[in-house]
Amino acid sequence: MPRFAYVLATAVAVAAPTVSRAADAPSFSTDVVPLLTKAGCNQGACHGKGAGQNGFRLSLRGFAPEQDYLWITREFSGRRLDRTKPEESLLLRKATGQTPHEGGRLFTPTSREYQLLRDWVAAGYPGPNKTEAKVSKLELTPAASALKPGDEVQLVATATFSDGTRRDVTWLTKFDSNDPAYLEITPGGKAKALRNGASAVRAMYLTEVAVTVFAMPFDRPVDETRFTAANNFVDTHVFAKLKELRIEPSDLCSDEEFIRRLFLDACGTLPTAAEVTAFAAGTDAKKREKLVDAVLARPEFTDYWALQLGDLFQNRKERDHDVRGAKGVRQFHAWLRKQVAENRPWDAVARDVLTAAGASTDSPAVGYYIVTVGEHRHGESSEAPESIAQAFLGTRIGCAKCHNHPLERYTQDDFYHFAAFFSRVKLDRKEAKAGPTTLSVSHPDQNQNKNPVGVSQPRTGMFMKPQPLDRSKRDVAPGDDPRVALAKWITDPANEYFTGAMVNRVWRHYMGVGLVEPVDDLRATNPPTNPALWKALNAEFTDKKFDLRALMRVVLTSRAYQLSSATRPGNETDTRFYSHYAARRLPAEVLLDAICDATGVPDRFDGYPVGVRAVQVPDPGSASYFLRAFGRSDRVTACACERSGDVSLPNVLHLICGDTITVKLNSGSGWLAKRLKDEKDDLKLLDELFLRAYARKPGAGERARVAELLRDKDAPRDELFRDLFWALLNSKEFLFNR
Repeated sequence: MPRFAYVLATAVAVAAPTVSRAADAPSFSTDVVPLLTKAGCNQGACHGKGAGQNGFRLSLRGFAPEQDYLWITREFSGRRLDRTKPEESLLLRKATGQTPHEGGRLFTPTSREYQLLRDWVAAGYPGPNKTEAKVSKLELTPAASALKPGDEVQLVATATFSDGTRRDVTWLTKFDSNDPAYLEITPGGKAKALRNGASAVRAMYLTEVAVTVFAMPFDRPVDETRFTAANNFVDTHVFAKLKELRIEPSDLCSDEEFIRRLFLDACGTLPTAAEVTAFAAGTDAKKREKLVDAVLARPEFTDYWALQLGDLFQNRKERDHDVRGAKGVRQFHAWLRKQVAENRPWDAVARDVLTAAGASTDSPAVGYYIVTVGEHRHGESSEAPESIAQAFLGTRIGCAKCHNHPLERYTQDDFYHFAAFFSRVKLDRKEAKAGPTTLSVSHPDQNQNKNPVGVSQPRTGMFMKPQPLDRSKRDVAPGDDPRVALAKWITDPANEYFTGAMVNRVWRHYMGVGLVEPVDDLRATNPPTNPALWKALNAEFTDKKFDLRALMRVVLTSRAYQLSSATRPGNETDTRFYSHYAARRLPAEVLLDAICDATGVPDRFDGYPVGVRAVQVPDPGSASYFLRAFGRSDRVTACACERSGDVSLPNVLHLICGDTITVKLNSGSGWLAKRLKDEKDDLKLLDELFLRAYARKPGAGERARVAELLRDKDAPRDELFRDLFWALLNSKEFLFNR
């Protein structure tokens, strides 16, 4: 509804006769609205969609009760309600199926739901009251529980209101299962375990949400000794959860598997044959710890994590009317690389990006606002609020721009309070040839020293002052840059969303699956799979002053990271609790570099000298069919989902038939061509092939099979080794990190 229409409708409601609510009469705001939500009336598939349904419209999930009241009671001369004969009210007749209703029968005339609506109509359908206590908290009991498949438990939802009163609202609460394959939940709040594992139930009552977690352990004997070995606190918490669920962890990976895994995960490169051989031969009991320290200090680590931050900060040329060009993208990339190389604390990097100002040539981090603010020119109306919440807090607030968040307590007001922090951001956009684009902090009418800081809420017209998402108060003087106050709140060590967002990204990068998935969807109704580990990692990150390398070292030196990807009886189906390493396809840039490293033939990227690796290319717009096909991030949004690790038929066909591998294998300047000339010992050359591709020597069976092929004098030696190398590079063992 346009703002003027909302204001007019509100004025009509004020002028219309009103009925004060009797003490025992149902409340429209705290009874009727949640009932309509639970019944599905105001959902997006029904009357809650933008245009409503069959002439009847409600706000999505009841986010605007004032509007809902007007639509229900005033539209079409109030024909939906009949105070003298409540039972004849169209609202009740349709809900009970007595009058044709596309949504079918929602409840019966003898139900509690029917009685509530009838009593509300009979009481004169009293409307929203601004003095009425508002819900401030929702709790679920039991808060956590262990069940066996087939067990049931009744949940109780209790709401706390702003006047301190508490009330059982179970029957008005909407319940959903986070994973219906593991746990089902009835509309009345009865949970039933379906299979072994773990899941959660989320509940919503008005704007508040709550969650309860259920564990469904396997009923089988386990070897208790498999849960005792621990390198650090990560293992303590991982193995405690596995023990609770009775899932045995896999064995440790081999040294060869570890060095390949570590190099690919941390640096995006393959280890050399010499590095593999030396590490495997080492006898130092702490050689894995020492290798982790050495890898984290390599320049390739800096390159790879500059790429990761480039994804997070959407460092790209704009799709239309680009004002930075490739030069601006490279400048921001160089700045990000410098932060990684110097191991600057994550909170310091965040503050610099959040408060960036000035010319983009002098302050490369302004590039972040050039992309997220774009042609809006002013920050509050752009994508900046959503992108910043997702990048720095790991939370998605975009839904709240138009209506209350469906899965979190964020309201539309919360969104515009947050957007108000960017109300003074102004971009003076210039084409590159006309000079750098400049970000300044000023009021649109230049009276920043007089006018209060804030934005107008488009639905209500109310003035929204800057306020963080936790609704804490922040005083911003008219002449201040509001982003400074925002940066202080975001990077506060007590802000679990800030610490958790990066902890979760780092954990997912190395372990394959985040403690929270999707990785950038942190919310109260999406709890971590291992809450104790979540708290411990967050505490470690803040205790170490947001040192990213220190956080990574804890993960990489853990036994959990070093488990084999090979499963054992009982953990084959585990995808969420880290009982084995999660094998996954190499990211696009890493895979292309691995092919180049193995074959000894570099790729070429327009505008860059020969020898520049794919992970070093700053601009995702750089032309490369391979990188695009294999899921390189376009960096259009901050969502981690932009990068794909899927395996598709076009990918497979390109590897088998395309020119990426074939051309490099047939190159006369490649590694294989040179070694075929220089190395006449076929079995030694075979070892080198396996070491380059797999970071291991061939097994006895593999060696015997190749030796048999080599005895065939009709098969040209060069062709045999070329075919063998092609097979290795197309195998899962090469394409996946295991």
